[in-house]
Amino acid sequence: MPVQTLMNVSVKCEYALRAVLDLTLAPGTQPIRIADIATRQQIPQKFLETILADLKKHGFLESRRGAEGGYLLAKAAETITVGQVLRSVEGGRTGRAALEAPGPLGEFWDRVDEAVAGVIDKTTFAELARNWRDRQTRYVPNWEI
Repeated sequence: MPVQTLMNVSVKCEYALRAVLDLTLAPGTQPIRIADIATRQQIPQKFLETILADLKKHGFLESRRGAEGGYLLAKAAETITVGQVLRSVEGGRTGRAALEAPGPLGEFWDRVDEAVAGVIDKTTFAELARNWRDRQTRYVPNWEI
């Protein structure tokens, strides 16, 4: 059952976030093959190729050609925020669809958009990776006697 959330992002955006996080979590400094990211993140490889090319165009990733080629982060994960990636994939949009006349709820929705922006613009991929690693090691059973 999918998790319900108030923020609505496209599948492309979700896949882009997963791909950047996957590259952030990768050990070492060697490029990661598209097929490996696609398998780990369960993303169709052809779709992932397009997403990674877009992320490269926006300066988040760099690519290497050849047998040992693949993708890697173009800058430190501490400097890449979720908001930056979301906006690059979504064409600058991260909030609700704008109405011509905001109506009685306009101020409320502005506050919601500001709160969302406050979270996504302060959350870096380094932080996401740290939190994920912590959760993965927190509940490891210890069978020692």
